[in-house]
Amino acid sequence: MSLDLKSLELFVRVAALGAIGKAGAEFGLSATAATQRLQSLEAAVGTQLFHRTTRAVSLSTDGEIFLAHAKRILGDVEEALADIRPDPRDIKGELRIACSASFGRLHIAPHVTEFLDSHPGVSLQLAMSDSVIDIVEQGFDMAIRIGALAPSTLKARKLAVSPRILVAAPSYLETNGMPSALDDLKQHNCLAREDMRTWSLSAPDGSLHDVRTNGNFSSTSAEAITEAALSGLGIARKCTWEIAGHLAAGTLVPVLEDYTAAPFWQVFSVRPPSRLPPARVRAFTDFLETKFRKVPALCGE
Repeated sequence: MSLDLKSLELFVRVAALGAIGKAGAEFGLSATAATQRLQSLEAAVGTQLFHRTTRAVSLSTDGEIFLAHAKRILGDVEEALADIRPDPRDIKGELRIACSASFGRLHIAPHVTEFLDSHPGVSLQLAMSDSVIDIVEQGFDMAIRIGALAPSTLKARKLAVSPRILVAAPSYLETNGMPSALDDLKQHNCLAREDMRTWSLSAPDGSLHDVRTNGNFSSTSAEAITEAALSGLGIARKCTWEIAGHLAAGTLVPVLEDYTAAPFWQVFSVRPPSRLPPARVRAFTDFLETKFRKVPALCGE
């Protein structure tokens, strides 16, 4: 007997619910009919998939192994159907995304409602942290990462560029003066992560200069450094997407405008090294890329 998709779907639901009757009802099957389907599936694969008692069912050792394959088969079929039926409403499944806290708050979270409204079959989990998450180990579908990517087997796609500039609050500059040359930075309070105290800056002629900075505040949080700069504590090196609103409002102003932090950082989507990404991953990646094109601070402008 050959395997059929409905039996695989029933098997997966029984494994999740631990009850044949309840799972069968979701498929419009009586408990007896559902049991017969499972028995036929076990006959087809040649092994017992469940341990049954009068109260519940649980996966056998072979059943646990088969469950992972069944989920993958059903997922592959779903993706194949989504590929030939491009309507966003045909895309289904949970989408788990990791990103930095500040970038997620400013440039991903505001668009979640629009994406989910146009993809009603998708549910989205957004994990925002300034720590780098191992998306393979922790089961994420994708991550948005900014900057240089470490060598890995992850599949990466560039979505935008992320220029970085030096900024400070007007109150800081009024008290401490505006730097006019790179060497002046050594006399200023520079706000940075402890592992990023040397700033590489690109001059108008394209030459690169490394400046070792000093300062009385550091943080692992990009947002904390922004807040410190806003309060007038010192000069910070920030991505333009982080501070575009503050620049427009004048609460932060550029410092040494002829210089930019080198190299330009880039915004990537990364995903596990599977041959074909799920349709929900492709859809969200395309969606973000379209949104980012409309943001001057993410286009190098």
